[in-house]
Amino acid sequence: MVFFNIKDFQKKKLKNNYGCFYTALYNYDKQSDGELTIRERDTLRILNTDDYNWWYAYNTATQEQGFVPVTCIVELAVQNPYGNVMYIALYNYDKPSEDELSIKEGDTLELLDKDDQNYWWFAYNIVTKKQGYVPSDYIAEVDSLQAQPWYFGNLNRTEVHRNLMLSTNETGSFLVRDSLSPGQSGESTPYTLSVRIGQNAIHYRIGKSENAWYVTILPNIILNSVQDLISYYKHNPGLCCKLRKSCNRPEKPLTESLSHTDEWELDKTAVKLNKKIGNGQFGDVYEGTVSNTQVAIKTLKRGTMNPENFLAEAKLMKQLRHKNLIQLYAVCTKDEPIYIITEFMINGDLLNYLRNGKGKNLIENTLIDISAQIATAMSYLEEKNFIHRDLAARNVLVGRENIVKIADFGLARVIEGSEYYKAREGAKFPVKWTAPEAITYSKFTIKSDVWSFGILLYEIITRGKNPYPGIPNNEVIELVNKGERMLKDNMCPQKLYDIMLKCWNEDPNTRPTFQILKIVFQACPKLLV
Repeated sequence: MVFFNIKDFQKKKLKNNYGCFYTALYNYDKQSDGELTIRERDTLRILNTDDYNWWYAYNTATQEQGFVPVTCIVELAVQNPYGNVMYIALYNYDKPSEDELSIKEGDTLELLDKDDQNYWWFAYNIVTKKQGYVPSDYIAEVDSLQAQPWYFGNLNRTEVHRNLMLSTNETGSFLVRDSLSPGQSGESTPYTLSVRIGQNAIHYRIGKSENAWYVTILPNIILNSVQDLISYYKHNPGLCCKLRKSCNRPEKPLTESLSHTDEWELDKTAVKLNKKIGNGQFGDVYEGTVSNTQVAIKTLKRGTMNPENFLAEAKLMKQLRHKNLIQLYAVCTKDEPIYIITEFMINGDLLNYLRNGKGKNLIENTLIDISAQIATAMSYLEEKNFIHRDLAARNVLVGRENIVKIADFGLARVIEGSEYYKAREGAKFPVKWTAPEAITYSKFTIKSDVWSFGILLYEIITRGKNPYPGIPNNEVIELVNKGERMLKDNMCPQKLYDIMLKCWNEDPNTRPTFQILKIVFQACPKLLV
């Protein structure tokens, strides 16, 4: 078995500067192969200092290495920070409050206080020489896998395809993710390398043997680390194509709260309403800002609900965290109208997006992917024993690159000690989306949400058509009670319609779970169209 090591040059005797951190004083564009491009403020780890004028360094901002002129760099004051481990900023973060720390992608940080149970960590920015709280998922240990721009963590194949097919990516774009299943014959394959070629993604398992790493279909090429493996296949053949650039991410992650203090009840003076972007039965929706963060603010009409009851329910909702659920940040309940402050989604609600926006031209595979995202979020609610009660396209919001998130938590209910929620007397229901047992007995379960999901699938695949077209609500109730179901639209594939019919089974217990629906939409998207 051939052992390939790209760091043979490091066998030379190194001087005392080896491993020290330096910062770039100026920009330098490499003039030849073997040199390293750096930008002012980049942080470098010195690997070799044999040459008096040129040192071999690793750029923590670009994850590249090469020779740099020593006149362009200067040693950092802090070399052995918290636990002798340096951290690197993965994203820009502009501090919204005085005791938080602004960071720019590539900055090197010293940890001053770290608590794995706390989302906010206290750090010192070596570049700016300031300290404060930073979101813990905005930083990673220097040289760690998590610090690499191509490492995406836990993704399924549907999510991998969605990311690689972004318009900003191209053939040769790649990412590394955690493997979802173990290797064959006891082989350890903790990671998967996914590479875009044309409009397809090719997947390679990355195997591990002691301290050696390799692509399983090419076991004779062995490297010291996953990072070295990626570097090798950037410059050498063997895969479907040479690795060209890291897959672009659609957005940086949301912070778990608006600030490290996580104030739940905000004074309205801290909330700025900028532009009205929608209205509904319960009030208006505005785009606005809180602490320099763009947010959505839903204002509830006076008398819509009791503030104390709403606050108790909203606190439960704030505990829900999923990438396809709208994140609830804070509320204003001291006086009416009540404000509900959530994350902002650039493309508005899914119904209007499908009817009047870019969604009009989406291909069927993308529509199925949107359905998969919704099923995934509802599976999470199912696990948490929550029901939504008003699952419809109007209550799903759209971000960049067709990322969708379920909204309108105001009608959701947590189920404690019982599998159903009984609506108050006189409550109004969206008839065409509501399961028959919920209309007749006012009892809502997660299986009545499954019924609504079937109607939502119709909205998605028809690009926003009204369910039961031309049929008034009272006739819809009569039709459903007689065992009839909405007819298949010409735009709807038969296999997708078959899933809708299962969601509309009369017996709630025979309807599929959201866990099953999630698996179907994630595992077999092309089979549904």
